[in-house]
Amino acid sequence: MTWHTLQTYLGLGDSNMHWVVRVFIAVLITLFLNFIVTKILIHIEHKMEKTKTPWDNVLINAAQKPIGMFIWLAGLSIAAEISGTEIDQKLSSLISSIRAVGVIAIITWFVLRLIKEAENTLTTSSKVKSKVDYTTASAISKLLRASVLITALLVILQSLGYSISGVLAFGGLGGIAVGFAAKDLLTNFFGGLVVYLVRPFAVGDWIRSPDKNIEGTVENIGWLQTRIRTFDKRPLYVPNSTFSTISVENPSRMSHRRINETIGVRYDDFSQLPQIIASIKEMVSQHQDLDTNETFMVNFNEFGGSSLNFFIYAFTKTVDWKTYHDVKQDVLFKAMEIIGEYGAEVSFPTTTLHIAPDSQMTLVKPSKEDKSASQNEHKSEGSEKDSQRQ
Repeated sequence: MTWHTLQTYLGLGDSNMHWVVRVFIAVLITLFLNFIVTKILIHIEHKMEKTKTPWDNVLINAAQKPIGMFIWLAGLSIAAEISGTEIDQKLSSLISSIRAVGVIAIITWFVLRLIKEAENTLTTSSKVKSKVDYTTASAISKLLRASVLITALLVILQSLGYSISGVLAFGGLGGIAVGFAAKDLLTNFFGGLVVYLVRPFAVGDWIRSPDKNIEGTVENIGWLQTRIRTFDKRPLYVPNSTFSTISVENPSRMSHRRINETIGVRYDDFSQLPQIIASIKEMVSQHQDLDTNETFMVNFNEFGGSSLNFFIYAFTKTVDWKTYHDVKQDVLFKAMEIIGEYGAEVSFPTTTLHIAPDSQMTLVKPSKEDKSASQNEHKSEGSEKDSQRQ
């Protein structure tokens, strides 16, 4: 059905009717039709939410706005043709070109929305049993959308009368020039591609680099740069090419968190130290939040400056930072309780001063020569003071 046939079917081709009235009727019909279709699509969407598959909702959500836009494009095109015929016959070709570009743009918009809805469904929908990693889904989605946009642009150029082969040839030569001019951009682009393929980290991971002052949670991985939210809540934008030249540590993928603490008791409690260590080791082996399948140790290892030091080495089952500190606190409190049960105390830096008894202290009496020497010194000091007064 052509646009002229549609006008005739709607009664808008009647030449006896004033063209302003026909334009008004065309816009009114478009508004009414858009309202009815929108209500129908919303009703269908509510019905499909009860189904087990998520893909019917994906299709409806992606098509709602493009269908409404297509209805408006059709109605406004008819109204424009009516007014253009009455005002200027040359507008017909322009309206046809705009209509063709509009149809391609609406189809492109629908496909882009479909890709985005599919990405959200694969990563977040409760109806999908095995969810896809967000980073992988985002990378595939971006590649597909870029391909759709490039294809749509070429189709639009073709519909406007431009030669695609000429555009591609010009794009090849221009790509070489752009490649030299935008070397850093291309480096970041391929760096982002490597991050998507190798996946050393994903969105939501806590990463840090010992080579650079980089530490925080990954918020977004783009084609040119990655946005990291530092622990003081500041955004840090890192060019993707940086990740190909530095070491990146990903603590979010650790299997356990480690407790490695040194505790010291007084030297006066050395006789209780073996029992203290044995009891603390028993406590560690039975702690429900520690993974005893991993290495765990409680051993005396150092004669400190003011304490006998032993260490607790174990791994927690949790990797959550907050929960880890709760478990670590519980282990340390229990260790102090065990030390107190044996009448011992946790040591702190002290200094002991030993004073010899009175029987070992001797008083040295000055000799006659020392007395005469001191008297001579006093006399010389007195004579010097007299000379200064004179």
